[in-house]
Amino acid sequence: PESLSMGYGYRPEWSEGSIKSPIFQTSTFVFQTAEEGKHFFEIATGQVEAEEGERPGMIYSRLNNPDLEILEDRLCLWEDAEMGLVFASGMAAIATTLLTYLRPGDILLHSEPLYGGTTHLVNETLPEFGIISVPFRAGMSREEVESKIAEHEPHGRLAMVLIETPANPTLDLIDIRMCAEIAESRRTDERHPLLAVDNTFLGPLWQHPLQHGADLVLYSATKYIGGHSDLVAGAVIGSEADIRPIAATRTYMGTMADAWTGWLLMRSLETLHMRMTRQGDTAAKVARFLEEHPTVRSLRYLDLLDAKDPQYDIYRRQCLSPGAMISFEVDGGEPAAFRFLNALTLVKLAVSLGGTESLAEHPASMTHSGVPADEKERTGVTAGLVRLSIGVEHPDDLIADLGQALRAV
Repeated sequence: PESLSMGYGYRPEWSEGSIKSPIFQTSTFVFQTAEEGKHFFEIATGQVEAEEGERPGMIYSRLNNPDLEILEDRLCLWEDAEMGLVFASGMAAIATTLLTYLRPGDILLHSEPLYGGTTHLVNETLPEFGIISVPFRAGMSREEVESKIAEHEPHGRLAMVLIETPANPTLDLIDIRMCAEIAESRRTDERHPLLAVDNTFLGPLWQHPLQHGADLVLYSATKYIGGHSDLVAGAVIGSEADIRPIAATRTYMGTMADAWTGWLLMRSLETLHMRMTRQGDTAAKVARFLEEHPTVRSLRYLDLLDAKDPQYDIYRRQCLSPGAMISFEVDGGEPAAFRFLNALTLVKLAVSLGGTESLAEHPASMTHSGVPADEKERTGVTAGLVRLSIGVEHPDDLIADLGQALRAV
């Protein structure tokens, strides 16, 4: 993928020899003939099927745009997928996907914790449309999860499973294969519940959910895929059969990314492997430092999982690397966590993750501030928890900064 990302889906002779795809900053595209315009719309609206090898013609940037189409083809390379879509944000990708496949009376089974925005969507917004939200926690057995579904099946039927693994911000792992088997067990001739995996923390380099039975892979492309903290975007990737209905919803909801964002993401894909590899290597050194620090009460970093931990087996089966995310608790709750955060100098105090710069935040009062207090406590989003996203700075400098900030605690 890192080689193909340099030119896949684009040829310089199409654009005056430009080695990079131009930014197609246009809302609409000209048809050569009225018959051509009619045919393009017939394909776009599903009235006819495109012939083998035929690509849909350009119509309007809400439907398609060359920058997005090239980018979507290149994103699929990393997942070995058939089709992908890019959105205006990660939440736009998640919301559009859920609204495509969920209807009143449906059950959405989801892991917890989830990112704060996703938590609000599944627990507050979707129930207003008659969708039943059923949560389960990492570490639950299949029998325990099946039991939670059964409690609600008199009132609805399972339509979708949504998991986030590793979980934000606790790094809890969810067994993708187990969830795929649960979804498959509810398959009927009329309906096949889909498994969607938010792969933002480890993908697309370090975890490939489609290989473990997932149907859809979701991303906040703002994070590692974008990688420079200068854009907001989302993506969903999967089989053509599963993605095409989402594409139709995206068209009518208008949740696609724009051409400039698509061009920036193409730029970012060219350095994705190098950035994520450097970030992962540095995170390993930072985690070892934090593991030995007396002020750190508990450390969450995947490569430090104990072999006796039930999540260790999941990690070895479905993850290719521990990634570059670290969470840890400091003694003293929120006041101590705030003293640490306020003392940082090189590491920036900011939400988001996956960028070239290292970031630190306080999930309980920031990214997950809207999550009810009892749910935060139940899922490990404690008052003393700090989340780190490791960037590409020199590891010695990061360790020096974290050390002096911990002394402030």
